[in-house]
Amino acid sequence: MDAPSDLPYDGRRLDALITVSAQSAAASAADTPRAEILIMDRSLSMSGYKLGEAKRALCAAIDTLRDGTLLGIVAGNHQADVIFPTTGGLARVDAWTREEAKNRVVGQLSEGGTAIGQWLARARRLFATLESPGTVRHAVLYTDGKNEHETPEQLDEILRTCTDRFICHARGLGEDWHYVELLRVTEALHGTAEAIVTISDLTEDFTGLIREAQRIIVPRVYLGLRLNSRFQLEFVRQTRPVEAELTARQQRDSETHIALGSWPPESRQYQISLRFEPAELTVDEILRAARVTLHAEFPDGTRHPCSETSAMIVCRRSTPGSGIPRSADLTRVEDERDLGMAMRACADAHRLGELDRADAELRLAIGLAESIPDTRRLQLLREIAAEGPDGRLGVRRNVPRGQIQRLGLDSTKTTGGPVDPLDLPSHAPGTPRVCPQCGTTSTLPTAKFCQECGRRFDDTGTAGGPLDAS
Repeated sequence: MDAPSDLPYDGRRLDALITVSAQSAAASAADTPRAEILIMDRSLSMSGYKLGEAKRALCAAIDTLRDGTLLGIVAGNHQADVIFPTTGGLARVDAWTREEAKNRVVGQLSEGGTAIGQWLARARRLFATLESPGTVRHAVLYTDGKNEHETPEQLDEILRTCTDRFICHARGLGEDWHYVELLRVTEALHGTAEAIVTISDLTEDFTGLIREAQRIIVPRVYLGLRLNSRFQLEFVRQTRPVEAELTARQQRDSETHIALGSWPPESRQYQISLRFEPAELTVDEILRAARVTLHAEFPDGTRHPCSETSAMIVCRRSTPGSGIPRSADLTRVEDERDLGMAMRACADAHRLGELDRADAELRLAIGLAESIPDTRRLQLLREIAAEGPDGRLGVRRNVPRGQIQRLGLDSTKTTGGPVDPLDLPSHAPGTPRVCPQCGTTSTLPTAKFCQECGRRFDDTGTAGGPLDAS
């Protein structure tokens, strides 16, 4: 846990980062009961090559499932039909049911519109037929179009009924879907969203998702918080590997439980923010602001602690006006959030045809990505960037829509690759950089490009050549 032990005299907020790691023997994952629902888009826009590749991906996913997995397949357009099994509920996978499921997939035709909420609602009803409360419930879906046959409010209402009932990963196929809709689905259902711009890549992606799902070791995980009465919960947010707001997932009893979904052995990070009134904290009194315990739901449906309890011990300082510096990790989390917001603002502006605003947001995002540094998202930003006739950096005017969609989806992903030391600035840290071309003083001391005009800074902090957009 990364939490400050001292609170400013006049402070009102306490932030902490908690890293959770799941570990398990291979046998534990193999013994966990699991159910899988594959959701296929069969709308009219999927006709031809796209539907053929999607069928190939679904058949490969079916072949990847372990024997004994409970399987259902939903085919969706402006409505949703269960095409496998035809007898109701879910079917246990074996050699015979695999062939029957694949035959049902291959026989689908494209027609109608798109209503993603209806697909998810049908998946929820299928999962509800399960007798074992401790079964891992996992779904994957793809779509190639916008959610045109239901309103955003209708989708939100369905997502509320599905939240924490199952997890779902979503894929945008081609370029004509809307990234915001997929992010709404995956944030509510603890999943990931990806852009599959090259249609033939869907098979590899789906089989990878199924293999990853088969490593899930507990049906559901919960973050348990027991707060001191002088502190209130402001928010809980997943910060790695994907950003997601979790505050609305509170389940209150003797302690507050925040649903974290179900996931395979890996590490995830969460930010907890508490608020308090300074006058209610005695100066120099050492107290426990909160106790944090991880809970797991086991195959029999019971929920038990699965970690040691960690305490957030704090003390209010006695010196008015004295600031307490944030930890480097908390600062990075806030900077990564700002970067994601700039990326989404760029994608949204470009979608609306507001190209000047898209250019400005791109320059801001590049500066933030360099400052953090976040080499993975920086590379994504550079791929869509070019220098305009006026020497200012902006979005390439011929950038494919699929790349803009990916920019929106990847705005929430915070796990980057290792930083190349050659990519780091060599000037003295903290030195302001003034661009001699436009006169802008960078607010990011580590920036390698001017945030306003996009010119590259050389090692002395002055502007050099333009960004290489190749």
